[in-house]
Amino acid sequence: MDKESLLKILANVAAGNTSVEKAAKTLKHLSFEDIDYAHIDHHRSLRKGFPEVIFGQGKTSDQIIGIMEKMLHQENIVLVTRIDQNQSEKVVERFPEAVYHQDARMLILEKKKMTIQGKGTILVLSAGTSDIPIAKEAYLTAEAMGNHVESVFDVGVAGIHRLLDHQNMIDKSSVLIVVAGMEGALPSVVAGMVSQPVIAVPTSVGYGVSLGGLTALFAMLNSCSSNVAVVNIDNGFGAGYMASAINRT
Repeated sequence: MDKESLLKILANVAAGNTSVEKAAKTLKHLSFEDIDYAHIDHHRSLRKGFPEVIFGQGKTSDQIIGIMEKMLHQENIVLVTRIDQNQSEKVVERFPEAVYHQDARMLILEKKKMTIQGKGTILVLSAGTSDIPIAKEAYLTAEAMGNHVESVFDVGVAGIHRLLDHQNMIDKSSVLIVVAGMEGALPSVVAGMVSQPVIAVPTSVGYGVSLGGLTALFAMLNSCSSNVAVVNIDNGFGAGYMASAINRT
């Protein structure tokens, strides 16, 4: 439940439009709700400004549906990350208004679109085309959280002139998310060009000694550009969330 919804309930009680008993029933699960296989954190919107996000990997479609049914009583938007095509089909059958983004493996259901809360534009860059799924996860997360988001894909260091062609867009952004696999060099290059915060996302894309993204992760952690922060391997969601938090400040 978000702050706006809570204030509306309290205002209706104060105005005599809603009984105390009805309000109490609505607020019964204000903190969390135990549905056996999940403890749903309904209070998260009040604490953090955005609802709990469902991690789809390892859950059945029925479990995801069950959690969404409870959340939608109190939330205007629900995100499900790391949900595959087979899982999503049953969920969309239950919630036809939900949209599945296959490239990002993300499902979004919006009863009401989040108002723009970010103060600037978040720019998502990917080093290669193979990094786009993780970049799209970051893009969709930041957008769903109420930000203006733009993207540029396939501008890695193997052809640095492609990146420089977008200098104006880079300069105007307030926060940058830079997604790269292989040797993970792009975030350092971008951060050296700007004063804004750069959130680096290592991906598991690459040949043998990339070690499933560890090489990119270590390179980003060792960046000599001072304005780089790093999230976990393939964690586009975490990058989008952090960029949104920065962009609201």
